[in-house]
Amino acid sequence: MNTSLALSLDPVQREPLAIAHGGYFLTTGVWPLLDMKSFEAVTGPKVDAWLVQTVGALVGVVGATLIAAGVKGRVTPEIKGLAVGSAAALAMVDVYFVATRRIPPIYLADAAAEAALITAWALSD
Repeated sequence: MNTSLALSLDPVQREPLAIAHGGYFLTTGVWPLLDMKSFEAVTGPKVDAWLVQTVGALVGVVGATLIAAGVKGRVTPEIKGLAVGSAAALAMVDVYFVATRRIPPIYLADAAAEAALITAWALSD
């Protein structure tokens, strides 16, 4: 009798992953552009709204790019690198600045989402 446990993971399809990741980035990126008051209600008050909105705009652009690549079936290694790299950068910023008490712990929810996205990309075909 074989007592070894074989773990089999089906690869994550890149196109739907790019669309989902892009949707998350587009939503979270444009949120402070559309309603800074509700954004601050969840994430805490901000000193420089323009900086939050600038980062949001850039995250939104990355999100739109990921969605376009997924929809067109053109998720290249460069697109995957953009997705993983931007998620990793945002997660590192979240964790570091929560640890140094510059931003509230709610940002760890975003870090967890970014980690899940990175993991999904690592499992992608």
